[in-house]
Amino acid sequence: MRVTFFGSSLTSAYWNGAATYYRGICRALHRLDHQPVFVEQDIYERQSHRDLAEGPDYAEVVICRDLADLGRELERARDSDLVVKCSGVGRYDDYLARAVLEARTRRNRVAYWDVDAPHTLEAAFADPEGAFRQLVPRYDAILTYGGGPRVVDGYRTLGARRVELVYNALDPDVHHPVPPDPAYCCDLLFVGNRLPDREERVRDFFFRAAEMCPSHSFLLGGEGWGDLSMPPNVRYLGHVPTEMHNRLNCSARLVLNVNRKSMADYGFSPPTRVFEAAGAAACLVSDRWNGIESFITKDSEVLVATIPADVAYYVKNVVPEQARSIGRRALHRVLSQHTYAHRGQQLQRFLPGLFA
Repeated sequence: MRVTFFGSSLTSAYWNGAATYYRGICRALHRLDHQPVFVEQDIYERQSHRDLAEGPDYAEVVICRDLADLGRELERARDSDLVVKCSGVGRYDDYLARAVLEARTRRNRVAYWDVDAPHTLEAAFADPEGAFRQLVPRYDAILTYGGGPRVVDGYRTLGARRVELVYNALDPDVHHPVPPDPAYCCDLLFVGNRLPDREERVRDFFFRAAEMCPSHSFLLGGEGWGDLSMPPNVRYLGHVPTEMHNRLNCSARLVLNVNRKSMADYGFSPPTRVFEAAGAAACLVSDRWNGIESFITKDSEVLVATIPADVAYYVKNVVPEQARSIGRRALHRVLSQHTYAHRGQQLQRFLPGLFA
């Protein structure tokens, strides 16, 4: 099956947290003998910050510079079996949401793949006359990378024909244990871009915890934090390319996950960070969100923090051997249940139903 995606970027994770998700999905489809095509735009300096210097061997990547390029790829997509508009492309989103429906033929199907379903649904319900809300029933399927029952119910209320939750996962070929790097050793690591609906939670769970642990070392990676005043025990790295993730995760005693507010509110939205850290056998500390134990077990495989003081407690009290033990159990769990190979098999079961 030829599957054409119109998404943010497969080649660059720069200001694009969905990159590793798209890579995992496309690689899984390719291994099942499907042919992914990923159409992305040359925006936000992503092409000058590529993680994949060469095109991947598991997907054809097409870079569009302007609207004419997109029009050409939309016409070409009519020959695909499945045409997918992803959320959060970054430019021409409204146009693409409508245009992919015009690429439908008698033999293909068109889907919307939402990588930020809580935000999308909140916006849709806030605007009953909104354009996207009117489009939902026209798609053959809505796929999302999280959100649980509330997302399914929300999309069904909007008239979605089919809804499939395809969660984030681990690609063990990309994220795996490596020797620690002394240059990045720290007590707590957090990597995440500065986003409006996550900043306050990062201030609480990371910066506030750092203030409560002045004798411990904290490491921060991600775009957008450079102009903040930080506690003296916080070291800021800036953008962290994908190839650095394993070194960082394996060099920190604890790795912090902080959900965006909308995803924490909806629950059942494990971000990529959870599986990347577990894949490196790192000891993960996560803020609390509903459904976390559907993916990873509290205390045994992950440490859960409800307030900043919980993070500070773990920093002060979890010894290296305990951290390594939790990380090993987390790695075993995600390898057994939450790899992109598992997600590929899920899609292999789901996709034929679109053509029944």
